[in-house]
Amino acid sequence: MALHASFLVFLLLGVTLPMYFFPGAEAGEVGVCWGTVADNLPDPGSVVQLLKRNSITMVRIYDTNSSVVNALANTDIKLMVALPNELVANAASSSSYALQWARDNVAKYYPSTHINGIAVGNEVFDSASNLNQKLVPAMRNVYAALQTLGLDGAIKVSTPVAYSALKVSWPPSQAAFRDDIPQSVMADLVSFLRHTGAPFSINVYPYRAYLDDPQHISLEYWTFQPNDGVADPNTGRRYYSLYDAQLDAIRYAIGTVSPAGASRLRASLAQGTGAAVDVQLSCTECGCSCYNFRGKHCPCPKFANGLISYTLAASSSSAAARRSSKYGASLLGSTGGGLAASAYIFSLFNEDNKPGDESEREFGLFYPNMQPVYDVDFVHGSGPVSPTPAPASSWCVANTAVGDARLQAALDWACDHGADCSAIQPGARCFSPDTKAAHATYAFNDYYQRNSQASSACDFNGAGSIVYQQPSEFLVIRCINRTYASSLNKLLTIANRSMTHWIPMRTDICGPSQASWCVANTAAGDARLQAALDWACGHGADCTAIQPGGRCFSPDTKAAHATYAFNNYYQRNSQASSACDFNGAGSIVYQQPNICDPNQPASWCVAKAEVGDARLQAALDWACGHGADCSAVQRGGRCFDPDTKVSHASYAFNDYYQRNGRAASACDFSGAGSIVYQAPSEFKLISHDVNGVYIQLQQIDK
Repeated sequence: MALHASFLVFLLLGVTLPMYFFPGAEAGEVGVCWGTVADNLPDPGSVVQLLKRNSITMVRIYDTNSSVVNALANTDIKLMVALPNELVANAASSSSYALQWARDNVAKYYPSTHINGIAVGNEVFDSASNLNQKLVPAMRNVYAALQTLGLDGAIKVSTPVAYSALKVSWPPSQAAFRDDIPQSVMADLVSFLRHTGAPFSINVYPYRAYLDDPQHISLEYWTFQPNDGVADPNTGRRYYSLYDAQLDAIRYAIGTVSPAGASRLRASLAQGTGAAVDVQLSCTECGCSCYNFRGKHCPCPKFANGLISYTLAASSSSAAARRSSKYGASLLGSTGGGLAASAYIFSLFNEDNKPGDESEREFGLFYPNMQPVYDVDFVHGSGPVSPTPAPASSWCVANTAVGDARLQAALDWACDHGADCSAIQPGARCFSPDTKAAHATYAFNDYYQRNSQASSACDFNGAGSIVYQQPSEFLVIRCINRTYASSLNKLLTIANRSMTHWIPMRTDICGPSQASWCVANTAAGDARLQAALDWACGHGADCTAIQPGGRCFSPDTKAAHATYAFNNYYQRNSQASSACDFNGAGSIVYQQPNICDPNQPASWCVAKAEVGDARLQAALDWACGHGADCSAVQRGGRCFDPDTKVSHASYAFNDYYQRNGRAASACDFSGAGSIVYQAPSEFKLISHDVNGVYIQLQQIDK
């Protein structure tokens, strides 16, 4: 990490942006910077085992140390190597030098070692400004060398830029690079990255900004914790993390140097500044030192785990939908989830020989003895990151009187200015009904809520209208025996016949209670699926059903078993998008897949009413005390009604029976239970939902 003379540039006060990464990296991966400026570090072989134990899949080093590169061979851990600053001039002046360097330091090890990126120099504009004019020529020569060696499709060439390269960073929409960095050099750099598909690499340290101005930057804001957010006064876009705002500022700054004719997305109709959304981003350094918080609770674990959660959320299938969206690559709202994100945490170890103040030597995630400085979960981080908005008391809906053309224009604008429109893409959970009015209402309301229900946030040139009664319909439904209705009309017919308990179901604005599942991404390959499957089963997923002899063991394939485990973990973690990443091995889907469901068996256990209430109560108590989950039949629970012994006992008996593998002995209950082979309902089990809300129906007695 380079030391900066001033951190004023960091005075950002905090939208998730489309970050990108080297194509060799999986969407949502977070790696580490493996620095070696120390005399007490473990040997590379031991470090590689440490990386594996902690599910770290990407590493950045600052040279081409052969012992490190060789230690990573045959591990599939992705490696970014470096051509250091002292070699940049040589590579710029001689294409033959660049070719020989690439042969000796890259091609020699590839593909045994999964080298996927080359950093040409590091923070050149700050630490080696005499190389400014030579930087891009060196990058071009290294890239040409890769072309000669046939490696240009697998390995990308970039250069890490310090965040202090910005002269203005707040508000992000006004961001610009420093005047001492030649605009021609920056324009050439951006052009090169666009041409080769490589990322604009940025070294950014939100915690430095906090230390510089804790009066205006809250702890919650820079550590990805819930907060009220800060709005850019020009665009109205609200930021819920400092990291988001810093990345957005980089995009706007890149937009100011883009060559004429390059693709841009207008960031504000009011002031017309352009943010570059067609240039990839990668955070090549981002870290925190507990040294600065001695005597206090160190916030670095929250930052690191929050960064991982943010990055993983950015790789969800809903984010991917935006990439091919008819609404374009929009700048996204800040509740988590850009198009693609990658980051490297600085640093793997505390390095005792680092120059600068003492904090520079205490950035490590691990001590040199490989014990953790603090706990970091590289698979899931800290869980989903979200703002803390107030409950909605008003809504923004489309004004159909303006016509489809104006609705489409306003819809495009909303999606491009912070509304999260992933749910209304084809195949997503709120795509139906596929009408301009429905899609516009969704986008308008999302934008309106993200902008604190400001009246100006529901104008859309007259295409929007504020309402003060929730645009929902209510259906009457009764508690359930895991049986589903197939359509709204059928459900209403059923409701008129037999149901008594009301619950709300949103129909005009597609709501967030969308059914979704997590399935295995078979493209990841069996080895990665197995590793992710093992992780899921070891971190809360109930995998008993896919053990040999289990009711979901067949089909005995990695994909089927991984899908079962991934989905079990995902559902247990409230369908958080970060709970279905598994380092790129999982994908969220919104149409029910073919997943073996142990809760939909071929036989059931029901109570015998004829034994009487006393025996049913005794058996019910026994079942609830021996493993059945009876929370749903407690007073206030979702299946408390009907409040009868036979209904409660049937629920408990069947839960116990299913949990015990449908063994006949698990449905005896001293004669109070009976096995049936037809679902105890007049409605057959189907896979369907109504506007994204599964409707479950209680057995209707005949």
